[in-house]
Amino acid sequence: MKNRKRTTQSFIFYMAFLGLFILASCSKEDDNPSDNIQNTVISNVQDGTWRITSFIDSGSDETSNFTSYNFSFNSSGVLTASNGSTSYTGTWSISDSNSNDDSQDDLDFNIQFNLTNDFEDLNDDWDFISQSANKIELIDVSGGNGGTDYLTFEKN
Repeated sequence: MKNRKRTTQSFIFYMAFLGLFILASCSKEDDNPSDNIQNTVISNVQDGTWRITSFIDSGSDETSNFTSYNFSFNSSGVLTASNGSTSYTGTWSISDSNSNDDSQDDLDFNIQFNLTNDFEDLNDDWDFISQSANKIELIDVSGGNGGTDYLTFEKN
C-alpha cells in the first residue's frame, strides 16, 4: 500500500512539475495575439507600394481622385503619395484600440495628411474589414453625419 501511495504522490508531483514547465515555456507573443496581427499588418503595408482601388465617401465614388497615385508606408510613420510629378507627405500608424481582445476589429489604421485637397478625405482612424499581404479593406462610420466611408488599398 505504501508503494502505491508513493507512486501516486510521485505522479501528482510529476504532473504539477510538467504543468509549470509548460506554462513557463509559453512566449509573451502567445499572451496577446493582437500584437501578432498588428505586426503582420505593419509588415505587409511597409512592403512595396500601394494604390487606392476604391474610395467611397458617404456613398459617392471618389476613387478617381487617387488613381494615378502610389502610396508608400515607411517604417518611420511617414506616408508618401506620389504620381510621378506631384508628391504629398502625411503620416500613418496602426493602433490597437482594445488590448483585451485578439481581433483585428480593434485595430485602427490611422492616416493623416495636413492638406486641404482630396487627400484630407483620407484622414481618419479607419477600421479593418479585411487585410492580406496584397489588399487592405477599411471602413469608417462617421460620428457626425452617420455616413459610411470605404477605402481599399491594393499592392502594386
